[in-house]
Amino acid sequence: MDLELKEIELAAKRLEPTIHRTKIESSKTFSDMTGGEIYLKFENQQKTGSFKIRGASNKIAALVERGEITSAVASSAGNHAQGVAYASHVHNIPATIVMPKSAPIAKVSATEGYGAKVVLYGDCYDDAYKKAVEIQEKEGATFLHPYDDLEVMAGQGTIGIEILEDLPTVDMVLVPAGGGGLLAGVAACIKQINPRVQIIGVQAEGAPAIYNSFKEKKHVTTDSAVTIADGIAVKIPGDKTVELINKYADDVVTVSDAEISEAILLLLERTKQVVEPAGATPLAAVLNNKVDVKGKKIACVLSGGNIDVSFIHRIIELGLVTRERKLKFKTTLLDIPGSLEHLSHILAEANANIVMVQHDRLSADLDPNEAIIHIACEVGGREHGERVIKVLEKNGYNIVME
Repeated sequence: MDLELKEIELAAKRLEPTIHRTKIESSKTFSDMTGGEIYLKFENQQKTGSFKIRGASNKIAALVERGEITSAVASSAGNHAQGVAYASHVHNIPATIVMPKSAPIAKVSATEGYGAKVVLYGDCYDDAYKKAVEIQEKEGATFLHPYDDLEVMAGQGTIGIEILEDLPTVDMVLVPAGGGGLLAGVAACIKQINPRVQIIGVQAEGAPAIYNSFKEKKHVTTDSAVTIADGIAVKIPGDKTVELINKYADDVVTVSDAEISEAILLLLERTKQVVEPAGATPLAAVLNNKVDVKGKKIACVLSGGNIDVSFIHRIIELGLVTRERKLKFKTTLLDIPGSLEHLSHILAEANANIVMVQHDRLSADLDPNEAIIHIACEVGGREHGERVIKVLEKNGYNIVME
């Protein structure tokens, strides 16, 4: 089995009327931070907010050409759902999408907005997949797999064509991996055009099925997939995707949820781009030295931007803590008027912005005239935070970090 370049080139022609050719731009900020020449491929700006429309649209267009589809059913954590819903709408084909109960509300609403019927089932993608297969068998619809399908992978692989056309001297391309369709498609495309270019897959530590499969050179599943990166929270990777990744990719690395959150926060601050957790994994890998990028020209595929607005504050909170932009500590004060005012004055003089204060007067080891104060404050980074703690300790406060 192989994914031939001619199939990816055919997909590119099919997709011309449907998708955006997303831009790829250099980032001086991230280049300075890493020592590499960092470029960002903005698939978060793609129609439906994700690369998934490429694979879904190519598959449905191919089925329509062959007269092999009258209705569609798919399972998805969200982005494939929107891609299938959009492509089905374009071809006037009814679609049913099964999504995990944990799917972001924004993705559910967007999928329904494209005219698809949404069924919420299970706790992760794999549960939704089993339910979608049941519906397919009951209703006789055509099941559209989100990644383990050569025509889907061919659609995703068109990103590789665009990267090489826009950045022909690229040395390394980093690609998110969940079920493996994007990584397999991009790797197969680029390696057949220019084998010199290194292809690196990036997974979340809490969902490392592709990572494990690559390291063991066989298909490996995991018992759980726990990560903030819902778009790549997959326990069972594709058989076809694993085979192609093991053939074409140079390496697969993992990043933590904290590292992903830090990357999302940096993308918001420095590039003004909203990128979902799965899409931020390549930049997270680069920023945290998971690959050697020094002196190399690097392309990071930011695969999607569909993040639930109600979830963003949690990402920002985790990102601030990871980047040491937020201090959390406790100290003991005399429980008398003016004590908290004196502490807050010292913090203000040190340019630390208090965002949370909590009193604890009930701890058993407290004297009757004391209170424990839990404080969270924003600072400018590690060095600033260390200076704030030193100032507090110099003023007699016993600081315990939380």
